[in-house]
Amino acid sequence: MRVKPLFLAMITCCVLQTAAAEDSRPVVAHKAILTLDNAQRLLRAAQQTAQAKGWPCAVAIVDDGGWPILGARMDGAPVVAGVELAQGKARTSALFKRPSGDLENAVNGGRPAALSAGLVMMKGAQPIIVDGQVIGAIGVSADTPAHDDEIALAALATLSRQATATMLVSRTISEQTPEA
Repeated sequence: MRVKPLFLAMITCCVLQTAAAEDSRPVVAHKAILTLDNAQRLLRAAQQTAQAKGWPCAVAIVDDGGWPILGARMDGAPVVAGVELAQGKARTSALFKRPSGDLENAVNGGRPAALSAGLVMMKGAQPIIVDGQVIGAIGVSADTPAHDDEIALAALATLSRQATATMLVSRTISEQTPEA
């Protein structure tokens, strides 16, 4: 008669262990980050575009929390406060996960309460998006808002083309490598 309770206890333990094993999801989530190397590539691409167009500027690149990774002011940049403006625009874009110009439009469209947030709600910053996640932003301060956005978008397009080319090269190499 003692066998039956012992058998039930063993079955219960097995069921509980199986249930616990099925719910063993990783405790830590992983996310993409903006590396210094990619920030440097973005900065170079922005500066090359600005140089080619004759629009010297200040450029700031921040992480997803709006913290600075890299910034530079080109010789001849026309706005003395451009370094702070570029960083503020980039921070705003990263934190709101949208172009800073969207927030400028909101303020101009009757949402002046947004001005009290202490952010720079001016056109000229774009979020950096990887796999649907905002991993940072690039902010630019040149001579006009349209030029600021054009430089930022051109830098992002250059980084995107480089990433696609790298992925294609990696895929081709892995396809050519014989499996062990």
